[in-house]
Amino acid sequence: MEQFEDTRPLDMEDEATRNLVRSYEDDILGGLLAAAGYTDSEDEIQPITIVRNGVTLLNFRIRPLSEEEYNACSKRHTKYIRNKQIGIRIPEETDKIAYRSDLIYTATVKEDREKVWNNKAAWKKLDVLSGIELIDRVLKAGEKDMICDKIDEISGYSSSTEETAKN
Repeated sequence: MEQFEDTRPLDMEDEATRNLVRSYEDDILGGLLAAAGYTDSEDEIQPITIVRNGVTLLNFRIRPLSEEEYNACSKRHTKYIRNKQIGIRIPEETDKIAYRSDLIYTATVKEDREKVWNNKAAWKKLDVLSGIELIDRVLKAGEKDMICDKIDEISGYSSSTEETAKN
């Protein structure tokens, strides 16, 4: 049995219709506000555990990133050159290693970032100058890849999200 959506125009003169529309507007507004607060949502935070040889080495939490945060990380690690023919700067190359480390650093929940990546004692012992450099020194390539995949997933870059958006 097929169901068809009623596409007739609403009679906005009718009080009951106006009240119905207002109730849906509240639902829509609530949905929009909930969607806008995704980066601060406790539901979206995911724990990350780094285990090697059966020993837990690190625990920290990550949150979703906004498109602006992805873009800022990319810009920070992209080398630009001036194109003399058209007179503008164009991207030449992105340092993918530093970019991925910056994504992890940015996605790490603030409290964990301070304890783990901004740990001055670790910086001194490992001779690094920033949390991003510490991530490069501490995490293996596969671990960084797994964490970046998880960041992408919770930030909405997953096949299940694509399916939900299509439907």
